Parts: sequence; structure tokens; C-alpha cells
Amino acid sequence: MAGRRRSQKTEYYFDYSLLFIILFLTGFGLVMIYSASAYDATTQNLNEDYYLMHQAFAAALGLVGMFFVSHIPYHFWERFAVIGYVVSLILIALVLSPLGVEVNGARRWLNLGMSIQPAEIAKLAMILFLATFICKMGRNIRTSRGLFDGYWTFPCRYVFCIWKITNNLSSAIIVLGIAILMLFVASPQYKPFFIIGGIGALAVIGVIFGVKQLQSIEGLDFRFARIMAWLDPEAYASGKGFQTLQALYAIGSGGIFGKGLGQSIQKLGFLPEQQNDMIFSIICEEGGLFGACLVIAVFAVLIWRLMVISIHARDLGGALIAGGIMGHIALQVILNIAVVTNTIPNTGITLPFISYGGTSVLFLLGEMGLALSVSRDTD
Repeated sequence: MAGRRRSQKTEYYFDYSLLFIILFLTGFGLVMIYSASAYDATTQNLNEDYYLMHQAFAAALGLVGMFFVSHIPYHFWERFAVIGYVVSLILIALVLSPLGVEVNGARRWLNLGMSIQPAEIAKLAMILFLATFICKMGRNIRTSRGLFDGYWTFPCRYVFCIWKITNNLSSAIIVLGIAILMLFVASPQYKPFFIIGGIGALAVIGVIFGVKQLQSIEGLDFRFARIMAWLDPEAYASGKGFQTLQALYAIGSGGIFGKGLGQSIQKLGFLPEQQNDMIFSIICEEGGLFGACLVIAVFAVLIWRLMVISIHARDLGGALIAGGIMGHIALQVILNIAVVTNTIPNTGITLPFISYGGTSVLFLLGEMGLALSVSRDTD
């Protein structure tokens, strides 16, 4: 009888709680993109729903793909893990070719009939590849030689290529974070991770302290200049600190319950990238502290649900896939909100499901399809 019940659950079970959260965030993202981008679109002589329609098309494709992937056993994708890894590296390299597209001084996109950001593809490819690779390594992943000679070879290549070829440090950091979290899930030892975390924290503090001793951002690398602007945004209000200050104005003016949907002032030409990296500040301005806390709470439930799926996965492969997806979502949410609130230096990180970006939402929904597939076969 128990075996029959388990067989029935494996065949028919569907995680509707996770599905509801995904649909809510995707729908809410479309609403906020329209609210944040309508004015900007009209100033560019575009239809006011230009950004909304592009995002809605990508979201529709992503939802279809999510349902398709969710009904395929996740072990099916193991055979494509290496191919995905190689293809994603090729796409990253193609950014330097004539197919590469430069936007706002950054060459991070490809024109393949539609605009594609290879770094977003790399995140999903890395999750699948590392899950397959760790499972094949077995107990060797627990040895120092297996860890440093084998495991880190592949994430480091990804991180280096994303950082140097696309000049996208934020995506490189997220890929590195995903790799560390997936290893944490597979490893029975926690001490090395605390040591690595401590060394990383000391290195960050050292860089911040060193930059703080400088008196001017003239001639500095733009990342170091961003650190200077983060430490004192008002001193660089007309330059590197401008976007941060405008975002903080939006957050502060929202109050407890906000100005109301569509009533933001900062989106009217004051806040750059208001529908992209800085959309959380528009949420704060229009929805206030209440709306911001509600969005954070929904993301917290999503992350918690992915953690539960990882813990209860039937095998290590499923646990690693769900854990990698959880790490990806958690890192992007935390880093995006930290940037918008000036908790960390400004860097280009989108808010999952809500920020404008077709490639991002398409592959995020693909990841959710994988998570739903794992959840169909949990203990």
C-alpha cells in the first residue's frame, strides 16, 4: 500500500505552492515593469507598453518551457550537462565577435535574432553541469585533491570567462556563489567553508580600506570608483553616486504605504535603469515599506520552498539542482536589494522575475521547471 501511494505521488504530485509563487512574482514583475518603464519608453518615441510586451513575450515562452521541463524527469538533463557547459562558454566567447552587442558601454549581449545575455544561460548550465559532475565524482569530492584539482577547474573557467570577456563581475560572483553553495550541499564538512568565508571577508575589508585612503576617483578603475561613491555618494552626486542617491530618494519618499501604483516621481527621467537593476526602488516608492516587505517575504517563501525541495530530494543530484537554484535566487535577491539600498557598492544585478530582461526571466523560469521536476520526486 505504501509503495502504491508513493507511486501515485511520483506520477501525479505537483508543487502548486511553488507554482503560485512563481506566477505571482512573474505577474507582479510585468505590472512593475509597465509602471516603471512607460514614461521612459515614450521619451524614446516608443509605445508606452514597449518594455512590457517584450517582457511578456519572454515570460510566456518561459512559462511554456517551465511546464514542459517540470514534466520531464530531471535525470534526463544529465546527458546534456557537458554540452550545455561547452555551448555556454562558446556563447560567452561570441560576445567578442561581430555578433556581440554593446549597451551602455558594456559588451555583454549577443544578437541572435533576439538579444541574449550569455551570462544568464551560464548560470543554468553551471547548475546542471556541477550537479552531474559532483554525482560522478562521488566520494572523491570529499578529498582535497578531488576538490581543488577536479571540482574547482570548471567553475573557475566560467567565472574567469564571464568576468574578463563580458566584463560582468556581478554575474561572475553569482556563478562562484552557486558553485560554493552546491559544494556545501554535497560536502559533510563545514569548517573549510567558514575559513574560505573568513578569508573572503578579510579581503573585501582590505580592498574597501585601501580605496578609502584615496582622495579622488580620477584615474581609478570604475569598480574602485564605485566603492568610493558607495562610501560617500553625496560627494559624487553628479557622477558615480547619482544613481544610488536617486534610488535612495525613491525609497525614502515612499513612506510606509507608498504613493500608489504608477505614482512614482523618480521614474520620470531621474532614476537611470529604473525598470532594470533599480526596479526595487520604484517598488518602495509606489508600495512603500509595506510593499517592499511583502515582496521580500514572497522571495523568502520561494527560497524556503526551494530549500525544502533540496532537503527532501530523493537523491544527491536532485538536492544539488534544487540547492543550486535556491542559491542563484537568494544571491540575486540579496545583492540586488543591497545595491539599491546602498548596503554594498553599485553593480549591475537584476531582481529575479521582476527586473526587465527577457533572457533572465526565460532561463529563471527554466530553472523553476527543474525545481518543479525535482519536487515531483521528493521523499
